[in-house]
Amino acid sequence: MRERLLSWLWPRSLRGQMLLAIALALFLAQGIGALLLYRAEHERIEGALVHNAAFRLGVAIQGEPKLPKGRGPERHERLRGSRVTMVPASPVRADDRRETSQEAELRRILIDQEVPVAEVLVVHRPVAGDALARALLDRRDRRYRSPRPSDVMIAAVRLESNPNWLVARVFVPPTERLMLRTLFGQTLFIYAVLVGAMWLMLRRITRPLAALTTRLERFAETRDSAGQLEPQGPDDIARLITAHNAMEAGIVALLDEKDVMLGAIGHDLKTPLAALRVRIETVEDDTERRRMATTIEDITRTLDDILSLARVGRPTDERESTELSALVAAVVEEYEDMGEPVELGDTARIVLPLRSTWIRRALRNLIGNALRYGAVARVSLTREAGAAVIRIADDGPGIAEDQIAHMLEPFTRGDPSRNSETGGAGLGLTLARAIAEQHGGALTLANRRGPGGAVAGLEVTLRLPA
Repeated sequence: MRERLLSWLWPRSLRGQMLLAIALALFLAQGIGALLLYRAEHERIEGALVHNAAFRLGVAIQGEPKLPKGRGPERHERLRGSRVTMVPASPVRADDRRETSQEAELRRILIDQEVPVAEVLVVHRPVAGDALARALLDRRDRRYRSPRPSDVMIAAVRLESNPNWLVARVFVPPTERLMLRTLFGQTLFIYAVLVGAMWLMLRRITRPLAALTTRLERFAETRDSAGQLEPQGPDDIARLITAHNAMEAGIVALLDEKDVMLGAIGHDLKTPLAALRVRIETVEDDTERRRMATTIEDITRTLDDILSLARVGRPTDERESTELSALVAAVVEEYEDMGEPVELGDTARIVLPLRSTWIRRALRNLIGNALRYGAVARVSLTREAGAAVIRIADDGPGIAEDQIAHMLEPFTRGDPSRNSETGGAGLGLTLARAIAEQHGGALTLANRRGPGGAVAGLEVTLRLPA
């Protein structure tokens, strides 16, 4: 589940992955910087609070050399604004958390000022939980219009010569909250500027790459050199597009030369074969004449297969919307008219954009192979998982498991059943596979098993995307 979630969140495009990497790196760097800045500011504020409390307590002690030793609370009004009170008991509550580091710093400062300190206590408390702090803050708010603090630091000192506690209250300024807002706004601004700039830069890089990918896919399907891309983008990408255009032009030139050569070979071979076919009619021996005619037909059929296999990668006709079930039924009907044992099973009505001439050629090759090696051909058409699936099964001896993959290679013939006595040059399956791949599909072979597990024949599956 976690892997599927990560694969869904992780972008697949180059632009997305680079933007995500930059965003994560920026987040890490900004987070570390913000943490260090926050700690430094926090330590600075704590130091300022401790020094403020030490100053107030020191002024109160030095201003009252003879502090009373009564047990009742008394407010020192002599130093206006000092916020120092004297209470008989410790001001720390059970739920307060003592700040030991600030206590040590306050003790050190007071000792440096030669104040006879017996005990020091420092706690932080919300203003809402301290009545005296609320009163001081309300009185201050009537005179000043500054941000209202939410916390107060309470520093208490007990002298060696007096059992009472001197308590100073110092409000914690809301600087940390303002600093967090500033860091958050700064981070958003940096993200917007850097990620926006990188998005524009990556867009300039990835757009020509996407166009080049589309062009490659189109060229792989059509082998058409028309509409080459104009070099665009950064120099590296522009050079890549220029190199691709040159390579594409070279491939097209080689393919054109191959087509011209194959056309010439086909013409130069078919003409003498036709003349030879006429001449063998003068042979008086019927058996010898039939053998010679069969040989000439095999050569002609092999030549047609070779030329078709060479041209299947560069079809000249466009795909047309075709009812595949009607096409399959028409091919089966051709064999039925010739008295061949071809059976048409279940068929589903499926309409696809096809090159019907090539699909018909593939079906004829597959049905012909089934009849030649398996004595019967059973044809069916179904729709499975968004694909049109044509199955052709026979009752032959099948193919050895380790030879199935090799049977789809050119000029490969099985042994012992698929030998030269059955005719053909081993190009039928190869041509059918090439036609299936031309349409974005696939051709697979599998032995058909009987009830006892023995091989009962071969099943060829032609799958076309629907």
